[in-house]
Amino acid sequence: MKKAALHNLGCKVNAYETEAMQEMLENAGYEIVPFSEEADVYLINTCTVTNIADRKSRQMLHRARKKNPDAIVVAAGCYVQAQDGKELGADIDIVIGNNHKKDLIRLLEEYEKKREKDRTEREEEVEDIAHTGEYEALHLTRPGDHTRAYIKVQDGCNQFCTYCIIPYARGRVRSRSLEETVKEVETLAANGYKEVVLTGIHLSSYGIDFDGKRHLLELMRAVHEVDGIERIRLGSLEPGIITEEFAEALAGMPKICPHFHLSLQSGSDTVLKRMNRRYTSGEYLEKCRLLRKHFDKPALTTDVIVGFPGETEEEFEETVRFLEKVEFYETHIFRYSRREGTKAARMADQVSESVKAQRSERLIRLGEENRSAYEQSFIGKTVEVLVEEEAEIAGKRVQTGHTREYMKIALETGENLKNTVVKVQIENDSQIIR
Repeated sequence: MKKAALHNLGCKVNAYETEAMQEMLENAGYEIVPFSEEADVYLINTCTVTNIADRKSRQMLHRARKKNPDAIVVAAGCYVQAQDGKELGADIDIVIGNNHKKDLIRLLEEYEKKREKDRTEREEEVEDIAHTGEYEALHLTRPGDHTRAYIKVQDGCNQFCTYCIIPYARGRVRSRSLEETVKEVETLAANGYKEVVLTGIHLSSYGIDFDGKRHLLELMRAVHEVDGIERIRLGSLEPGIITEEFAEALAGMPKICPHFHLSLQSGSDTVLKRMNRRYTSGEYLEKCRLLRKHFDKPALTTDVIVGFPGETEEEFEETVRFLEKVEFYETHIFRYSRREGTKAARMADQVSESVKAQRSERLIRLGEENRSAYEQSFIGKTVEVLVEEEAEIAGKRVQTGHTREYMKIALETGENLKNTVVKVQIENDSQIIR
């Protein structure tokens, strides 16, 4: 039996695609082994969101070639897509761009036939992603996580934020049909999964390629009707999709988890404008207010970029004050990374790395304070926990799982509760795992 090893770089969408390709390989008769072991096929699903991601992609491809010089090395995804004809190096045998991961097995078979005839020219399947309207249909029946399944429902982005390369690597918005999505959710539910997470490159745009209108709420209503699914989460959302109608409708669906990731990037209106983010801090704050109006103590999480080109001390302080005002559950802080091919990379007044580091550290500390305050507010309350796995914490064997707000909780019990939803009273903060 041939062996295949896979390695994923990047976002949850990439992770879904990697798991789908793993399932293809398993169905084709391959044994899946860890990437650290010798294999006949190494597949790296690459990322290109930053220059560092590019470097990691190249490093993993080189590592695969070094591990077994006779193996077939497959490079898939955003890094190879964004290279746009540039030299990819000698480590790669098969190049698979976005929208062609479904062709993995065919490309492997074609490369094997060439190799049998002592022909070793590279196989490549990369299209002009900017001019495709096709949504690539990938399917998953048994994700790696045995309780929670991530489901890709959308690809591409039309926003063109000035710091982001993704629209060039992923193309324009393309959405999976509602019927196909529901069918996959039904399969996952039949296989025992309790929770699904709907993800996409720009999830809020789901369905605009159908008729120019957003259809995410319609999709969520359909998924909500699937028997066996007890929880539904959403991937990252743009503030613009949060309206009174949207928030009220979500609150009326009991399976929807009160856990919302609203991408912010900056609390300064002038920085947001340079980023081409298409909302103001005031508009963003109103979206948070709407969610808190319709949900009791929702977990609001976000991303913030520090050191964006031209970010002054005054603009940074505006971000600090905004984060203090909103009081997010989690704040993911990123230092601006200059990405070749984007408008921001050519902007004047690039911020020094030392200043980025100082600002990042300050926001990380503030984020930890906000997180602690949010978690402390649950002491004494009873929460629902989906139990996921066993772990050893402070010398004790415990079972762990997440609340509907996505707080990780430890339970001391001798009973195997994996993949069940249980009520837990949080008596002290030692039960909450960071």
